[in-house]
Amino acid sequence: MILENVENEEKMTQKKLRKFKLVVFDMDGVLVESESSWQFIHDTFGVNNDENFERYEKGEIDYNEFTRLDIQLWGNASRDKISNILNQIRLRKGVKETINQLKRVGYKTAIISSGISLLANRIRKQLEIDYSFSNELLFDERGKLTGEAIKVVTLCNKGDILRHLAKIEKISPSECAVIGDSKYDTHMFKESGLSIAFNPKDDVVKELADITIEGEDLKEILPSLLEN
Repeated sequence: MILENVENEEKMTQKKLRKFKLVVFDMDGVLVESESSWQFIHDTFGVNNDENFERYEKGEIDYNEFTRLDIQLWGNASRDKISNILNQIRLRKGVKETINQLKRVGYKTAIISSGISLLANRIRKQLEIDYSFSNELLFDERGKLTGEAIKVVTLCNKGDILRHLAKIEKISPSECAVIGDSKYDTHMFKESGLSIAFNPKDDVVKELADITIEGEDLKEILPSLLEN
């Protein structure tokens, strides 16, 4: 046990000494208070997607069908209606200061989220984040939902997106630090050089993270990122 603790400490020391170049954030539950932008819309419309999610988790339907069934729960709502709903989602405490401090010391920043691009793109512009990858709802010529979406980030391909982003930046995924809160973010954790579980939703993300932080203020992640 003592040897294992020493090895863990040495591993963390090496990671802290490594110079990271890009900090990647999950959006829902990390940058914003809402744990799911999809669920926030469901709740606003008073609909329930539990059956859809259970079928997806069991492998009865794929991610494309899962999102299609979810969107259909919202009927033919307009882009303005969906945007107005998502605009009610508030940034987490300390987000602006965190992003500003990271940019000030030279980090690039990114969002990789299986949430909705109407929200992710607003946050990217508002905070001047460098990259954003999320899922785009499709609307027809009248501005009404078509029931379809462009799926960029699924629950299980975030590691692939991280590798793609690293390639764009001409860096290694090990030069990226990742902040997430659920087991679906661990696909990025396995690729990154430093992983932080912020207000973790499940035991899996805590077990696979290098660092776990419980709190409401995102600025609490800064010491872990500014020491390297």
